[in-house]
Amino acid sequence: MKRTTMNAIVWAAAAGMGLTAFAMPAMADDTSKITYTYRDDGSDPDNNALRKWVQYTYDNWDKKDQVELDIAPITASEGDYFTKIALQLGDPKTCPDLVSEDTFQLPNDAAAGYLTDLSDYIKNYSDWGQFYESMQNITAVDGVNYGVPYCTDTRGLFYNRSVLEKAGVIAEGEDWQPKSWKDILDACAKIKEAEPDVIPFWCNSGKATGEATSMQTYEMLLYGTGERLMTDDGKWIVDSKGIRDSLQFLQDIYTNGYGPSLDLVLSGQAGITSEQQYLPQGKLGILLDGIWITGPWKEDGAAPWKNYEKECGLAAMPTSEGQDPGTITLSGGWALSIPENSDNKDLTFEFIQELMKPENYIKGILWQGNIATRKDVGEMDEYTKQPFFEFATKLLDTAGYRPQNDQYSSVSTGIQSMVESVVSGVSIDDAVAQYGADTAAIVGDDNCVKQ
Repeated sequence: MKRTTMNAIVWAAAAGMGLTAFAMPAMADDTSKITYTYRDDGSDPDNNALRKWVQYTYDNWDKKDQVELDIAPITASEGDYFTKIALQLGDPKTCPDLVSEDTFQLPNDAAAGYLTDLSDYIKNYSDWGQFYESMQNITAVDGVNYGVPYCTDTRGLFYNRSVLEKAGVIAEGEDWQPKSWKDILDACAKIKEAEPDVIPFWCNSGKATGEATSMQTYEMLLYGTGERLMTDDGKWIVDSKGIRDSLQFLQDIYTNGYGPSLDLVLSGQAGITSEQQYLPQGKLGILLDGIWITGPWKEDGAAPWKNYEKECGLAAMPTSEGQDPGTITLSGGWALSIPENSDNKDLTFEFIQELMKPENYIKGILWQGNIATRKDVGEMDEYTKQPFFEFATKLLDTAGYRPQNDQYSSVSTGIQSMVESVVSGVSIDDAVAQYGADTAAIVGDDNCVKQ
């Protein structure tokens, strides 16, 4: 059932990103309305990169006099955002016309029938061939696309050069590139000894930071052991050497005092604290995070860091023991999707195409600080000259991806609980056992294996 156009409601987007929704007024009115929703982390809503991009595009759209745009962010933690989105998508009365979908959540929402199959639209979208094939794939479920990808990313080890130089980890002007996890732990030990007031290492470690804990921390470690979340025949791995090695690394970080205090890292604001305060201020040595964190550091960003291209460095995350391929990253991204309950699908897809035009998209991707999903935009001088972006894009060569499985988002919550348990002092044995039980409850005992 469709909602009446006058009741169309805006809704918000996730993972620190903003969306705008559109709806249509009464038939007697010549102006249509699109409601767009994205997640706002609450840090600086007026300077949100997604909001700026969507508003800029709309202001320069030749249809703006005929179409009203309603940008309606959801201010929430990552986990709460996904919960609220699902509720709104499932209700024709509250469903927006356009939504930002994290590509890990997209298969789940598609399976629930919340998203529109974009196949017919994409057939007539002349620029679709400009999108990287990997990005086309992660917005598809069983070959059907449910979103137009607007950003991707890679992850690595950002480090404050001054901190590492003072600790003797690197010489002045030298780049740091650890060859194994041991090299990371050794660097942490030097930082702690030389600079007791500095946090050596920070990674997302709790349920409050949601998917960032699963992907940027746990999966970066697990994939670095050579293992994956699932077997080739689709079984979920719930106990293995790789799982235990990954948790052991985290345990080593926290039991040795290399990580932040739990009150800092288990907060929903942990990402903002580490990226925008502790690392730029020299209170943190090494941060495992994604390339987008450089966006706020720009002069017009939410947390400008003067000379960040000189004061900060970026290293690839090494594999556990330096085994091939030597480094690892995880890549994901976000997509613009049209909910199945949208009243304005054709017009909304027109607006998506407008957003993704190179002249509009280049501004949006620069504001976001993410990696472009369009090949032509990725070759623009304005894009390639950004600090770290050539290196971060090269990391895609050894990128892994989350399973395109509609059960992943539920399993991911168990990953977050397992990580938080270990960093909070629970034994690895107990944490793994609980993860196995949580996963079995979601996918069934027959779909779980131990290795």
